[in-house]
Amino acid sequence: MGQPMLEGIRIIDLSTVVFGPYAAQMLADLGADVIKIEPPSGDQYRMAGKPAKTPGMGACHMTINRGKRSVVLDLKQADDQAFMRDLLKSADVFIHNVRTEAIGRLGFGYEAVRALKPDIIYVHCVGFGSEGPYAGLQAYDDVIQAGTGATTLAGRVDGDPRPRYIPSLIADKVAGLHGAYAMLGALVHKLRTGEGQAVEVPMFESFAHFMLEEHLCGGTFDPPTGPLGYPRQLDPNRQPFPTADGWISIVPYTDESLARIFHLLGKPEILDEERFSTPRGRGANISALYQAIGQLTPARTTAAWMDLLRAAQIPALPVRDLQDVPNDPHLRASGFFTERVHPTEGAYLDMRPPVRFGAAYVRRDDGAPLLGQHTESLRAEIAAAASTPLDGG
Repeated sequence: MGQPMLEGIRIIDLSTVVFGPYAAQMLADLGADVIKIEPPSGDQYRMAGKPAKTPGMGACHMTINRGKRSVVLDLKQADDQAFMRDLLKSADVFIHNVRTEAIGRLGFGYEAVRALKPDIIYVHCVGFGSEGPYAGLQAYDDVIQAGTGATTLAGRVDGDPRPRYIPSLIADKVAGLHGAYAMLGALVHKLRTGEGQAVEVPMFESFAHFMLEEHLCGGTFDPPTGPLGYPRQLDPNRQPFPTADGWISIVPYTDESLARIFHLLGKPEILDEERFSTPRGRGANISALYQAIGQLTPARTTAAWMDLLRAAQIPALPVRDLQDVPNDPHLRASGFFTERVHPTEGAYLDMRPPVRFGAAYVRRDDGAPLLGQHTESLRAEIAAAASTPLDGG
């Protein structure tokens, strides 16, 4: 067995809800010692999702704070501020989502923390970047989806003009991924140079970057060559297709695959129509071809189509209800889901990190912490370190 990749890296996590905690949790999975600092009332996200046996151990806390240690501090109290300073002196990374003015009043702005630990990596998770007019405004997932055009995408597909949220904390989680690579990049820089740094990770810019990778589209060029919005994703006919007993996703991504699909559908002659007779024509009229596929797929069951499509090497999967995903045969066989037992909450379903490393990889298997579970042990650890003389002392 190897050792955790980030063993020896300590992260002080003062972030709350999803954005920062998700970023820190990914590094905890890789072996970093993530110390979650919480107020006496706990991170409000502890109550998110379905309730658990123990107050503050809700379902979402179980997934997003696994592998961390919880320390309760009231940072308005002098004694707890002093302990926080001691923790920061022992840390490689400090991540938080407290607004600039508020963290400064507490005495933990970048310059103050840098004075404690000159090589600290100071990661500030913000709603909006500090260089624009929205700097300092509060941001939640819904607000970011609204500001980046995400709420208008469904209407472009189905014609309903009402803005609608994507039903996922997608902006928070995307920003968390940016936060994770920001920490890792800064850690590599520190290993090479010995330098710490301040890192700002803005949710608005992170999600705008994510959304516009394909949807900037015609606006990429100057002058624009067309409107924003990636046509392939906004095609109302590019949707799951009905079958005799459910729905299926079929992706005719290449021109060559269209001939195979319509052969399986029993209607190869559709491609003889003049508008579909050339690759350019098929590309220009792909929406009509999607529509034709959807008219033919009800002839067979989902399972029957899957057998035919796999044999023909056409990308496809059944549309699975959210409730059925934990029973997906591939996820089960690959070990994505693991049954674990939490000391207080009992049996629960855990998800392993999706990335597979070729080198020896050891994941921290600690469950999510109870509120303040490690406060006293961390106090003792810091006190013991402070009383240990330096070499040669």
